[in-house]
Amino acid sequence: WHLNKILNPHTDGVVLPILHLNGYKISNPTVLSRIPRSELKAFLKGCGWNPYFVEVTNIASAHEKMASTMDQVIKEIRVIKRKAKKTLERPIYPMIVFISKKGWTGPKIIEEKEIEGTFRAHQVPVTINKVDGKTLDMLEAWLKSYKPDELFDENGKLRSIFASILPPEERRLFNNPITNGGELLKELNIPNYKDYAINVKHGNIEAQDMTVAATFLRDVVKMNMDNKNFRLFAPDETLSNRMSPLFEVTNRQWNGVTLSNDEFLMGEGRVVDSILSEHVCEGMLEGYILTGRHGIFDSYEAFIRVVDSMISQHAKWLKVCSELPWRKSISSLNLLLTSHCWQQDHNGYTHQDPGLLNHLVSKKPSIVRMYLPPDANTLLSTIDHVIRTKNYVNVVVASKHPRPQWLSIKEASIHCAKGIDVWDWASTDQGKEPDIVIAAAGDTPTLEGLACVSLLHEFMPKLKIRFINVVDLMRLTSYKIHPHGLTDKDYDSLFTKNKHIIFAFHGYPSLIHELTYKRNNQNMHVHGYNEEGTITTPFDMRVQNKIDRYNLALDVLKYVKKYDKDATKLKKYCKDMLKQHEKTIGELGVDIEEVRSWKWEKLK
Repeated sequence: WHLNKILNPHTDGVVLPILHLNGYKISNPTVLSRIPRSELKAFLKGCGWNPYFVEVTNIASAHEKMASTMDQVIKEIRVIKRKAKKTLERPIYPMIVFISKKGWTGPKIIEEKEIEGTFRAHQVPVTINKVDGKTLDMLEAWLKSYKPDELFDENGKLRSIFASILPPEERRLFNNPITNGGELLKELNIPNYKDYAINVKHGNIEAQDMTVAATFLRDVVKMNMDNKNFRLFAPDETLSNRMSPLFEVTNRQWNGVTLSNDEFLMGEGRVVDSILSEHVCEGMLEGYILTGRHGIFDSYEAFIRVVDSMISQHAKWLKVCSELPWRKSISSLNLLLTSHCWQQDHNGYTHQDPGLLNHLVSKKPSIVRMYLPPDANTLLSTIDHVIRTKNYVNVVVASKHPRPQWLSIKEASIHCAKGIDVWDWASTDQGKEPDIVIAAAGDTPTLEGLACVSLLHEFMPKLKIRFINVVDLMRLTSYKIHPHGLTDKDYDSLFTKNKHIIFAFHGYPSLIHELTYKRNNQNMHVHGYNEEGTITTPFDMRVQNKIDRYNLALDVLKYVKKYDKDATKLKKYCKDMLKQHEKTIGELGVDIEEVRSWKWEKLK
């Protein structure tokens, strides 16, 4: 009801809301039907609408009343559009409240129970007893009341007098660009993402992944300003998600009152984040791409869960559309999740939930794609990829906080194209059979996984370690299940057939087990988010969930039986460091110096 505050009447389309006030839901009355009409009218006017009430009691007058009201409404909308060319003021848009009986023209009474005009009309008003055919006559009478013999000829074909009211083919839903948005779709103008890369060599600098990505998206916005082909949607989180570079070229879409101390507000903008509602933002993005444009919805990771079912319904819609030859391709539904579970210094436990990945992994493999870029350059490559795709639901999980950067843009491009690979510079197996495999998916798991490798190598220099990083999560599953899945041969060449795998994962550990349960190597030990957390430091979050470098190393020592002398020293060191961490957190509330000052050093 409040979207009218951000519509630009000059450049945007107009939605005509029709509230069908028929009184009931599945078994209860509707709230708006049980308040006085004066209160309903005041509510709608208070939301900024001009309501037209169409109350009908018989079919003969219903069509005429609705048609004449529609004529009035269309004239009013045209006046609004004409005025908007001269002055940008928020108009009061029209809407219609259509009042009729629920189940109108259906059976009135069945077995002494009222049907028409009650909640009973919501589902199956006439149930047929298959044994004695009871109420079959009622069903027949109801269906015949629509006089099908007058509508169709003896061959079942619609009579010409009625067929003439059908719209011409180019105006029918399947061929109308407003409802078949792919008919309007134009490719984005996209700059070369490599131009936005940061110069990095395996952990030598820190940067904020989301801010780097935002410089790229800023110019995507800029290059598509004239064709108005790209928007970013967020529930009041664009700045919080470190995407301030966008406001160098655009403002927030806004058509309410503007005060002198407001920031980045204007009548038209390519950023839509003025409404704090995940439902509204996700719904607007769906509408935007369904009508032939491109966009991204960026959200706090925990609160994307508010729209789980909306995303699911879009995925189901895409699956069915793929079976319809006349349905044109549309831009993918792109979901960029940040402010994630591993760093919530001031929000805490309530803001920790990586479960969207678990939710979407069950959807059709032809539709869903999930990416966990470990640094800024891989995030650039990933975003460049997803905004070019069609007919997918793309999920990208990224960090917004300063953190070490790992791959050059050349390395990042190659790595993202593969989706999964061994990082030779972080491995000590020299391409031969390793003693242990350490894998990571996600920015925080990558950091801790590399710190674990460094720790193992320091204490156990002869240990042969293979480090694997996963960007495309669906590479872990079989190619028989998902088009991105690896063959068993390729999977085994990475993870081996029998070595133990210590997997540091961004989300819930069960997801990795679900993706890999049919693989040859079942020696998978996953560390991930285990519903432990509070308002605390980033490293303490990792310790609480046992995804930190010390707990990863201790897990390695469970499965590596040689190098006992070195292993004993490392085991003691890890336990001592965890004790020191607990003491320091309790007394000072900061991470230990060994963690704060840690940097990757080239393996000798």
